Amino acid sequence: MSETRIDHDRLFKELLSTFFEEFVLLFFPHVHEQIDFHYLSFLSEEVLTDVTAGEKHRVDLLVETKLRGEDGLIVVHIEHQSYIQSSFSERMFIYFSRLFQKHRRRILPIAIFSYDAIRDEPSSFTVSFPFLTVLDFRFLTVELSKLPWRTYIRHDNPVAAALLSKMGYNEEEKVEVKKEFLRMLTRLELDEARQRLLFGFFETYLRLSEEEEVRLRDEVKTMEEKEAAKVMELIVSYEQKGMEKGMEKGIEKGMEKGMEKAKLDVAKRMLAKGFDADTIHELTGLPLETIEQLKP
Repeated sequence: MSETRIDHDRLFKELLSTFFEEFVLLFFPHVHEQIDFHYLSFLSEEVLTDVTAGEKHRVDLLVETKLRGEDGLIVVHIEHQSYIQSSFSERMFIYFSRLFQKHRRRILPIAIFSYDAIRDEPSSFTVSFPFLTVLDFRFLTVELSKLPWRTYIRHDNPVAAALLSKMGYNEEEKVEVKKEFLRMLTRLELDEARQRLLFGFFETYLRLSEEEEVRLRDEVKTMEEKEAAKVMELIVSYEQKGMEKGMEKGIEKGMEKGMEKAKLDVAKRMLAKGFDADTIHELTGLPLETIEQLKP
C-alpha cells in the first residue's frame, strides 16, 4: 500500500499565515521588535520559473508589512524546505532577486528547513574573487530538526506547539511530546478553527500507535486533576471528531455504491427494452465499455 503524500507546503503555509506574528516572535524576537504588525498583508502567490533548471517554483509565503516608525514597506519572504537540496542557498538568492525585481522593496528572506535529517545548512550565498567580494547574500534560517523540543514547551505560542512535531525528539519521547503539545493547547485557549489547525498539523507529523495512545492516557491521569481533565477532554473531543469523519466517509462511500448499483440496474432494464448503448450512456453517465459488458 503506497504512503499517502503529505502536502507539506500547504500545511506550513496555513500555519504561518494564521500565526505569522507568533512565528516571528518565537524564532526572531529581534525582528519582531522592529516590525509593525498592525500593517500586515499577504500577497498573492508568486510563481518563479528557473529557466536553467527547467522548473517552476511557488513561493511559500510573501508578507507585506512595515518597520516601526517608517513609511516604507518591507516584504517578508518565507521559504519552506521539506527535502535536502545542495544548491538551496543559490536558489534562495535567485528567488530573492526575482522578487526584488518585481516589488522593488526591501525583502527579508527566511528559510525553514523541516526535513528530518540533521545537517549544517548555509545561511548565505557568496560570489567572490581573491580581489573582490561581488555578492554576500544572507538570509535567516530555522532548522527544526536541530531544535530541542523541551525548550519550546515553555512558550505559550501556537507555532511552538505545532512545530514540536518536527523538532529533535527520538522514538521513545513521542508520547511525552504529544502530552506536552496537548498541555500547550489547553493553555492557549484558542477558538475551535485554530485549535483544529494546530491539531491537524501536529498529527500529520507525529502520530502515535494504539499502544502509545494508551500510554499517553495513563500519563495524563498522573497530571494535576484540573489540567488532566482539560487534556482528557481534548483527547476525547478529537477522537469523536475523527470517528464522525470516518462515519461520514463511510456513508458517502455507501451512497456512491448504492447509486452505482442503481445506474447499473437501470441500464440493464433499458438494454432489455432495446435502447442503444449511446442513449443509455447519455442518460445514466455510465461508461460505454460498462454498458457493453451488461449486454446478454
